[in-house]
Amino acid sequence: MSRTVPAFAVSLLCAALLSGCAQSPTGRNQMLLFSPQQMSQLGADSFTQMKQQEKVSKDAKTNAYVQCVTKAVTAQVPASYGISSWEVVVFDSKEVNAFALPGGKVGVYTGLLKVAQNQDQLATVIGHELTHVLAQHSNERLSRSQLADMGMAAANVALGSSEYGGATMAALGLGVQVGVLLPYGRAQESEADQMGLELMARAGFNPAQAVTLWQRMGAASGGEKPPVLLSTHPSDDQRIVTLQKLQPQVEPLYRAAQAAGLRPQCKL
Repeated sequence: MSRTVPAFAVSLLCAALLSGCAQSPTGRNQMLLFSPQQMSQLGADSFTQMKQQEKVSKDAKTNAYVQCVTKAVTAQVPASYGISSWEVVVFDSKEVNAFALPGGKVGVYTGLLKVAQNQDQLATVIGHELTHVLAQHSNERLSRSQLADMGMAAANVALGSSEYGGATMAALGLGVQVGVLLPYGRAQESEADQMGLELMARAGFNPAQAVTLWQRMGAASGGEKPPVLLSTHPSDDQRIVTLQKLQPQVEPLYRAAQAAGLRPQCKL
């Protein structure tokens, strides 16, 4: 039995498609149906759930180290992005993973520190994850998901709910935790690689270590199940080649940061 879509729903969808057109920081066209305020609320509520579900690390040294690296990177986020503060939580887990959510929420798993062996490599991951937020990749994925699978009416219901299901959580980058894998697209990953590399370099972290980090990430799989971070952020030879090609572009940013006295000294 076929169903007729109400005219008002078609009109609403068309209006959303027209008003939702935007551009990413690199100039790529995006469909963004949700406001920054809506996404920030989703991020805050999802982060609260994560802190309730996951074991939060109480190790002072580990927390200080992650906070040190994250603070140095976030300090380079332009004020125009509208995020005045960042909440950073370290989760005690063997998972090799990290994430950032709209509204300035950052989660780092202690398992990642086994692979990211120094501050520069950790800054690589932090910069990459922050960029997914800055470039509104979660908004982009959630918009596509709602339009394709649920429709605008269902999207409104989801945004008005205090509990979020697997589709919403996955769109925010929390797919692994809820058992749903929703990888970022190739274009989004490329943006995160480029912008994240620039961000860490501006903070005074060595961008050359990004290549080493992703090589270590790939080696960490040992031919078996890859680290969680690779499940949603596939690392391959092409990515490493791209990062190597970006080095001449970001090296001057690194040198300028160092000359300006930005020399992070974060140690675990």
